[in-house]
Amino acid sequence: MKALTTRRIATAAVVGALYVVLTYFGSIFGITFGPVQCRFSEALCVLPFLFPETAWGLGIGCLISNIISPYGVLDMAVGSLTTLIAALLTARCRSRYLAPAPPVILNGLFVGGMLAYYETGFGNAFGAAFAFNGLAVAAGEVIACYGLGMLLLWQLPRIPFFRRMMEDNAVQK
Repeated sequence: MKALTTRRIATAAVVGALYVVLTYFGSIFGITFGPVQCRFSEALCVLPFLFPETAWGLGIGCLISNIISPYGVLDMAVGSLTTLIAALLTARCRSRYLAPAPPVILNGLFVGGMLAYYETGFGNAFGAAFAFNGLAVAAGEVIACYGLGMLLLWQLPRIPFFRRMMEDNAVQK
């Protein structure tokens, strides 16, 4: 386990705060919550591939963001935990191209299931609602994580500040 340093805690906090700001910004356009959603903030879920300490910041940022969710406590629990688990799995990825996969798959399954439950309960319509919501959420995640997130994975290592942070992480392993 890596040493818990002030820099790592600050990095996680900044990423969590950025997640909240981007989520609230997207809510202005009505694309943050609901079955068809594309959170700009979900692009940040690839950052644990480069900076593993950001996983916890993403989980807490998602929890704070989901306070305004129309799905209430259910979304605060399911959505936030899903983001945290996806971020922790992303930190363990060894391929840049697979790093966005955990948020896409897990959000499609768990957030899609949560939305289906919220809409229909576990009645006869759950299966159809789950299929629609799961695919819709996963599609939004593909746009955010594979579209915007991959840009982060390609560009951040080219910026000297972030390259130095990545080198520091490698030295401290």
